[in-house]
Amino acid sequence: MLRSIGAGTVEELFQAIPAAIRNRSFELPPPLSEAELLDEMGRFAGANRTGAKLFLGAGAYEHFIPSMVWSLAGRGEFATAYTPYQPEVSQGTLQAAFEYQSLICELLAMEVSNSSLYDGASALAEAALMANRIVRKDRVLAPATLHPAYRQVLQTYLQGIGVAVETIPSQGDRIDQEALASLLKQPATAVIVQHPNFFGQLEPVFDLAEQAHAAGALLIASVYPISCGVLAPPGEYGADIACGEGQSLGLPLAYGGPYFGFLATRQKYVRQMPGRLIGQTKDVEGRTGYVLTLQTREQHIRREKSTSNICTNQFLCALAASIYLAAMGKQGLPEVARQCVRKSHELRDRLVELEGVEQRGNGPFFNEFVIATPLPAREVLEGLRREGIVGGYPLGCCDPQREKEFLVCVTETRSRQERERYVETLRALLSR
Repeated sequence: MLRSIGAGTVEELFQAIPAAIRNRSFELPPPLSEAELLDEMGRFAGANRTGAKLFLGAGAYEHFIPSMVWSLAGRGEFATAYTPYQPEVSQGTLQAAFEYQSLICELLAMEVSNSSLYDGASALAEAALMANRIVRKDRVLAPATLHPAYRQVLQTYLQGIGVAVETIPSQGDRIDQEALASLLKQPATAVIVQHPNFFGQLEPVFDLAEQAHAAGALLIASVYPISCGVLAPPGEYGADIACGEGQSLGLPLAYGGPYFGFLATRQKYVRQMPGRLIGQTKDVEGRTGYVLTLQTREQHIRREKSTSNICTNQFLCALAASIYLAAMGKQGLPEVARQCVRKSHELRDRLVELEGVEQRGNGPFFNEFVIATPLPAREVLEGLRREGIVGGYPLGCCDPQREKEFLVCVTETRSRQERERYVETLRALLSR
């Protein structure tokens, strides 16, 4: 093997690893029995700080998860066979994927959905690649109000195929429509809008769709799915492709994953859609059956013809989302969204009453908002954390000029007492 890869010795093979690390001697403890190991891991777990109250969003959200979600999704027939490769074998799994697609289409008011993608950021990048296959203008317009991690993934995907990502300036933490009009004077593949955007603000999506289409560009909407319980879904305001992160639909925060991305589009664009599409059909005896109707991945067809070459199915997570949506229903999901709106606005109103606290961005918001304090955000958030409150996301991480601002999120899980404690703890911190 060394000869085949051109390395003389094993040491040469690992030359890229710094010597101080490569030659380090690890002093590991002696082996333990299973019982002893469980006791030791329990001791480590006991050192964790638990019970912190989260007011942190920025792309991943704490929502109540009904116990039935993972009681069903964790069953062996799903957990051990969650990725259907053979088109007709796993009928139960394929039917569940078909139901997932139907639920996503209904949630987003779109016509066709795939059976899931890797995560929200790569789903947006895949949407941009898809739009470029349709329009082929090699220029995508992404707003300054887009999640910065999404932007990084988007640029990584598009730079290899020569598609430029140009920034739409913002005004008041919302898309500057005059600046967009100027950018659209030159041909563009697509206009991307995140709704609600990274700063929690609601974008003027109906106007943006009209602007994009008038210039011959597609509109790609990256959405927070819970918000569709009260806000107009992408299909209603004219989005050509809708995508987003599905974590809020029944998945725990879990240190960042595994999650899943969703993507839906118009029927006329279905053959450019990445991933897998499950279809319903009849067998020779007239019985209903399910099949992988489209599977345009490089594992299935020629690489140069594939629409995606990454992990294009996170179906165990997507199954959990299906169970969550079915459990919440047409009354439950809007109620969750209404509680998010009400509780976040109540907290915002209380916080801006504190001396020195100001809200940034004057547009409507769903359940996240930006506040500025006299002290650096990291200092304020560290003070809140010491009191068991994860108070928000410091915007200085993505813009040094905003070091005194942070993004606060409120979901239906935060009680009145917890919100009041947040206010009083922040008041005490700022009065020192």
